[in-house]
Amino acid sequence: MNSIHTVDTLDRLTQGTVLRPADAGYDEARSGFQAAYQHRPSVIVRATGTGDVQAAVRYAAARELPVAVQSSGHGLAVATEGGVLVDTGGMAGVRVDPGARTARVTAGTRWGDVVQAAARHGLAPLSGSSPDVGAVGYTLGGGLGVLSREYGYAADHVRAVELVTADGSVREVTAGADPELFWAVRGAGANFGVATGMEIGLVPVRRLYGGGLYFDTALVPEVLAAYREWTATVPEALTTSVGLIPYPDLPMVPEPLRGRYLAHVRIAYTGSVAEGERLVEPLRAVGPRVLDTLGELPYSESASIYRDPTQPHGYYGTNAMLAELAEPVARTVLDLVGPDSPVPCVVQLNHLGGALSRPPSVPNAVAHREAAYLLRVLAVVDSTADSTADGTVDGTGDGIVDSTVDGTGDGIADGTAPSPARCAPTRLTDALREWTLGRSPNFVFGEQSTPDQVRDCYRAADYPRLARLKAELDPANLFRCNLNIPPAA
Repeated sequence: MNSIHTVDTLDRLTQGTVLRPADAGYDEARSGFQAAYQHRPSVIVRATGTGDVQAAVRYAAARELPVAVQSSGHGLAVATEGGVLVDTGGMAGVRVDPGARTARVTAGTRWGDVVQAAARHGLAPLSGSSPDVGAVGYTLGGGLGVLSREYGYAADHVRAVELVTADGSVREVTAGADPELFWAVRGAGANFGVATGMEIGLVPVRRLYGGGLYFDTALVPEVLAAYREWTATVPEALTTSVGLIPYPDLPMVPEPLRGRYLAHVRIAYTGSVAEGERLVEPLRAVGPRVLDTLGELPYSESASIYRDPTQPHGYYGTNAMLAELAEPVARTVLDLVGPDSPVPCVVQLNHLGGALSRPPSVPNAVAHREAAYLLRVLAVVDSTADSTADGTVDGTGDGIVDSTVDGTGDGIADGTAPSPARCAPTRLTDALREWTLGRSPNFVFGEQSTPDQVRDCYRAADYPRLARLKAELDPANLFRCNLNIPPAA
């Protein structure tokens, strides 16, 4: 590869903008949806195309610097301190082939744009609950979305990935051309390069029976008990979750929800309205709803089912993939992070199974398909005030700053008191270990990528295989600002 040793040379070879800490626009380029902690790179490349990404990687490799990607959506698993940050926000675009039922999506594209483009042809992607989430990062981490029980993980529908690897080259990664990397990148993609685009399969879905049922605080235990029994009976065409949400008393929150702790049951069903109404009867029977928004809607309005926040904010969080939703699980959730928790926590339980439990025709690295539920927990914080250099990189290759991790796995430096916001999510998942099979890499936020945490994201037999491939493609571990799989020795 052609090495790039100076920032001036990098700037000259880049079509986009190259920024250093003193430059105007630096803070904007390093900031994203996650406000609890930020990247602090030495150089930012605001890429406009694949060539800019290649130049950034070649510069980093020549100087043995870590490479991070500023997500165009919500994700920020680990931040970089120093090194090179590639901002892909300027690389947005989607092209649909309705005859092949595929879409070509570039790195900075958000799901909302893919949904709208596909809807014009009566098709839908395996998108997530929020239109603001970046399509590429979400998909290569697995991708659990609105239609998952019927169609599986988004990663199962990837046809090709354009990847800039550590040597600065561009690979079109497919099952035929590069089967081992194609297996790995769908589930652990960030470890092997910068994905500049992908081709995905679309599904023939135009409309849904969907929306939400909102129950007030007093009914939350009954809702969880009913949801546990109900999900054992529903068809695969029905994908659901339940969120336990402490809504703030703020003007942007709809009046019926403002200042309340609610259980929000989310429904997405591709069958008829009449059958959907019949299926949700056991949930409506729990009691009166604060709000009931169920009805028919085009898939292009599927974001209204979840109503995810659109404003950037700070949070820490993790997840547990559960073998079952045992009765003690619900009690533990409410005891530790329920309405009386001193730290506002959002909990979401996704019903899994169905197509999620079956491997795709072309295997990938997405793990824990036997899980019956995914539990996600986020602790909401105000800003970077609650954050230290959490998740940063010191250049040693271990993916963590020496002064911020004490080896306990809590992400807190020796001699400092763990903040309640940091502790609350981990305290809950620790209490649920008896039912936990592992974790999903899509939903690990603000944690250190300690070896145990990363290993939990993959099957035990797959982790060494991923580490061997990492050693082959990225022996210097340039791509370590993520849930890092270090190269095998």
